[in-house]
Amino acid sequence: MRRAVDLALVLLVAALGLWRELVLSAPSRLVMASLAFYVTVHLLSAAALWWRRTRPVASSLVIAFLALLTPTYASMVSAYSVAAYATRYRWLVVTHPVTWAVGAGVWAMPTIGDGFTGPGFTVIAGLAGLYLGARRRLVQALVERAERAERERELLAEQARADERTRLAAEMHDVVTHRLNLMVLHAGALRVTAKDEGVRKAAEELRTAGCQALAELRDLVGVLRSGRTAYTQDVSPEPLSRLVADSAATGLDVTLTQHGDDDALSPAVRRTMYRVVQESLTNVHKHAPGAHADITIHSGPSSVRAIIRNTRPSAAPDLALPGSGNGLLGLRGRVEMVGGTLTAGPTDDGGFQVDAVLPTFVPT
Repeated sequence: MRRAVDLALVLLVAALGLWRELVLSAPSRLVMASLAFYVTVHLLSAAALWWRRTRPVASSLVIAFLALLTPTYASMVSAYSVAAYATRYRWLVVTHPVTWAVGAGVWAMPTIGDGFTGPGFTVIAGLAGLYLGARRRLVQALVERAERAERERELLAEQARADERTRLAAEMHDVVTHRLNLMVLHAGALRVTAKDEGVRKAAEELRTAGCQALAELRDLVGVLRSGRTAYTQDVSPEPLSRLVADSAATGLDVTLTQHGDDDALSPAVRRTMYRVVQESLTNVHKHAPGAHADITIHSGPSSVRAIIRNTRPSAAPDLALPGSGNGLLGLRGRVEMVGGTLTAGPTDDGGFQVDAVLPTFVPT
């Protein structure tokens, strides 16, 4: 847009110069030369305006020199430009009314119009350039100050989030990890001292689950401390099968059915699908004891769908099991983070169903 304006100014000033030389009577001049010479002066002055924004000082000096030979309308535009756009040497604006007056032949006793009218308009153009340039610089400074303040607010907010993540990581490491370590140690001691084979097997399963929880907790603490949200663990179908097997080992009647090829799933989608199944099975354990859970995975070329459905519970839920009530809410946020959708609600037969649809590929 600016280049179009500059080009229009160049053409306008060139046309006015030709009109001045070819149509109007030639003014008094200090240097006597042919008509072609003065036409060339006007055209060169107009062409120098092309650099009035990028090189205002150089453009102004060229136009001021040419104005010594004959006054040109480019002097008015250049006076405005050097005053508005130059970062240094804005005082060069005073050269344009002076060179106009000299070029018009003030000292050769020209008409009053040649000696004073043109320089007067040039002074007005220079003053307008000084005002608008100062206004533009002030607005730019205010914008930069506002942007800097916004960046500072963002940095302060990010620092506050980082401090909160660090505090949470410390609390999880000092409190939760300590409790899990105690559970693992007690389970290991029970496995060694118990005489019943079933008790030893249950203690070993509890110790293994505790060790897995500790490993995942360490990963989560690392994510909180680093501030990165990344899916770095690629959950393959084997861990998903093991997850189902672990639930079945605790007495849950659960079946897993997979349709399609899930090799094309990206790691982020695999991990999200794993968490959907994990949280759903946890809810079945808590809220639907004795129910049958059916897990169906449909893997397509562009999306994967996980449906976890359980029947009506055959026993009352254990009220001693803790629950925050935010499991499905957090799960929905995790699914939406990778561009998927999640719906959950009761079924007509008194059971419950979780339905998650995820894209096949999400950049890690």
